[in-house]
Amino acid sequence: MDVKIEQSWKDVLSGEFEKEYFQKLTDFVRDEYKSGKTIYPKPQNIFNAFNLCPLSDVKVVIIGQDPYHEPGQAHGLCFSVENGIDLPPSLVNIYKEIESDIGHKSKTNGDLSYWARQGVLLLNSTLTVRAHQAASHSGKGWETFTDAVIRAVSENRKNVVYLLWGSFAQKKADVVNAQQNLILKSAHPSPLSAYRGFFGNHHFSKTNEYLIAHGETPIDW
Repeated sequence: MDVKIEQSWKDVLSGEFEKEYFQKLTDFVRDEYKSGKTIYPKPQNIFNAFNLCPLSDVKVVIIGQDPYHEPGQAHGLCFSVENGIDLPPSLVNIYKEIESDIGHKSKTNGDLSYWARQGVLLLNSTLTVRAHQAASHSGKGWETFTDAVIRAVSENRKNVVYLLWGSFAQKKADVVNAQQNLILKSAHPSPLSAYRGFFGNHHFSKTNEYLIAHGETPIDW
């Protein structure tokens, strides 16, 4: 199957694209877009996280659940929204923790493309969703695919920092080589849980300390 995705990812994931589950997933997603329902993100942005962050550049992996499902928000990067869109509550809390941890404010808009271009893979577990229906495309095969993505990173890149916020993201740790990478876990930045351990986790400074210790350029958060 000719999947339009950045070449280094295409090379390492080519086996997934030929598997039956991915064929069924592709048929399902194509039918959803053709059905007249509103599906997020736009088709050209489904693999945005990969296109902005080639495999050889990956230094940090942040895992979300599924795309935002309200107008103008989702553009293929977890926790990120397009410029000009109001910041979602989780991203507001992420920015609060960055300011508390690093000592300076992050950007005021919600487009995290500049993180991706520095080597932060902003990966949702599910890459598409129906408008106004959270988790509406879960259980269709995306989770299997994104497990394969994380496995590919773990097998091909060392000294990567995995930021796993909330129990859903933490399940993905099972396919990461914990001896060759840094796995940081905390509560999710959602207002429902941020005060139970996301605030004060110091994940952004810890990430940069680890990267510097292993000869990598730190992330400009």
